Amino acid sequence: MDTVARQPDEQVKQPMDGGHASLQLHEVLQQGLLTPVFQPIVDMNSGALIGYEGLIRGPEGSALHAPAQLFHAARQSGLGPQLEDCCSEVILKKFVELALPGRIFLNISPDSLIKAGVTIADKLAQLHLIGVAPQRIILEMTENQAIHDYDAMREVLRRCRSLGIQIAIDDLGEGFSSLRLWSEIRPDYVKIDMHFIQGIDRDPVKLQFVQSIQQIARKSGTVTIAEGIETDTELRLLQELGIGWGQGYRIARPLAQPALAITAELVARIRHNAALATAGNQRGFNLPTALKLLRIVPVATPDTSTNAVYTTFAADAGLEVMPVVRNGVPLGIINRFQFIDRLARPYQRELYGKRSCTAFMTPEPLTVDKNTSLQDISLMIVEAKSHHFSNGFTITDHGQYIGVGSSQDVMREITQMQINAARYANPLTQLPGNVPINEEIDRRLAAGVEFNVCYGDIDHFKPFNDVYGYLRGDDIIRLTGDILARYCVPGVDFLGHVGGDDFIILFQSADWKCRCDGILETFAAETPAFFSAADRSNGGYVSEDRRGNRVFHPLVSLSLGVVKIDAARHYSSYQIAAAAADAKKQAKTMSGNSLFLERRELQ
Repeated sequence: MDTVARQPDEQVKQPMDGGHASLQLHEVLQQGLLTPVFQPIVDMNSGALIGYEGLIRGPEGSALHAPAQLFHAARQSGLGPQLEDCCSEVILKKFVELALPGRIFLNISPDSLIKAGVTIADKLAQLHLIGVAPQRIILEMTENQAIHDYDAMREVLRRCRSLGIQIAIDDLGEGFSSLRLWSEIRPDYVKIDMHFIQGIDRDPVKLQFVQSIQQIARKSGTVTIAEGIETDTELRLLQELGIGWGQGYRIARPLAQPALAITAELVARIRHNAALATAGNQRGFNLPTALKLLRIVPVATPDTSTNAVYTTFAADAGLEVMPVVRNGVPLGIINRFQFIDRLARPYQRELYGKRSCTAFMTPEPLTVDKNTSLQDISLMIVEAKSHHFSNGFTITDHGQYIGVGSSQDVMREITQMQINAARYANPLTQLPGNVPINEEIDRRLAAGVEFNVCYGDIDHFKPFNDVYGYLRGDDIIRLTGDILARYCVPGVDFLGHVGGDDFIILFQSADWKCRCDGILETFAAETPAFFSAADRSNGGYVSEDRRGNRVFHPLVSLSLGVVKIDAARHYSSYQIAAAAADAKKQAKTMSGNSLFLERRELQ
């Protein structure tokens, strides 16, 4: 089990001689000289302790103390599976001995998993002897070598899942074929490698990578876990991106005897950040979630009889579905019409009336978290089997059932949103127009979140439009909108089209300055293609103004004026619009592609 803490300040000792390392490793395994340590994993929304990743250390002071050296020696000597088994047992026993709460994350290599084959299910089924329920275990699939037999691996994982064990992919972005592994095994969790987490607030490429992973995870129903969080800025940005869980030195270090709870200071900070994100709906401004469609209906359990369900449906003509729930977990949905149709057949009431209602439920219902956006739910319904449309879906809060939702309600809300978006969208770029821009500003002001307003305007656009024609002018405007969109984080930043060649961005990204610089560089690189070779060579062109005078016009450029909005002060959207327009005018006094930051306080 490749249980490596993977923190940057760990010192890895120099490799040992292969033969000596093998002998020492045999001694470590025979004498039980492995020491487990545990690093907490928290919910990035509530600060709640989810559980711990079980990590391992060799004998203190030896060349095998560092995990990297320990597992390197195991691979060299062919003792990898034995070491993983030993680590698993040691970690689980210590986990029980310390009475640690929550779940335990155990690393396992695909090679060991496949070699174990079906016997691993039998091993895991015996976990009750140690005192750990399988439902508390999450297997982390590490990728330290290429995978060749996906069929065998899927079969083993199927057996594990049948016991209640969940699956995670470890170190996404580091291994041989992480994305294929994700596609093949459809994990419950994906852990993003610390390389992409540390310094994410200063590196647009890392930010784009994590943003893309989060979008894939959201579509596939996978929870993302950020590894190696070390600073408050990283923590805040990851929360804004919607990352589900996190671990790292900023949360807690791996310890042999870890705390049983997260510090009050950290919980308060996480909840404060999450409150800002929720109040401003940072992960999807103005996007309704499943909570808006929540319906409270009667609930059955596996012990509820078929006759009792029939009586409930008979008493409420408007009740269309009844979920079957056990210990807060949705097991299935009983559809009214299918239920009554089956019972109407000869002898069905006599045969099944006193039996469990589970014989009439559709198992594995479509289940969504209360914060899932309606767009994501709509996509899930479309991609799911047809019966989910009529059954609807169950809604959970941190995995616990709270109600149901109707597919028809989802379609109704989505249609209304599309109508509203079309009503106020700019017809040329399809970006939100003045009404939604002002509404968005007011929402962020009401939420008390800090943001930056960026007003963009194309310089020398009118003469270009006159000389090259309005169709080419429209192309420039569309390109500008596309460039601006590339540098906005969906669900965090907001892009609108005021009209003509004017655009507004409400930046909440921590690295907004780098994004503005990227916008200007990209605009300067891509717009010359709209000019003739001669005009590009001359840096502009000559045309007549309204008085018949010949005037030289440079190539189009982009001016960006930025105003910082302090959440502690109270502004109106009118004040902000005026200040942004003034900042844009200041930017236009500079030559070429330019950025102006208004440093004066708004009046």
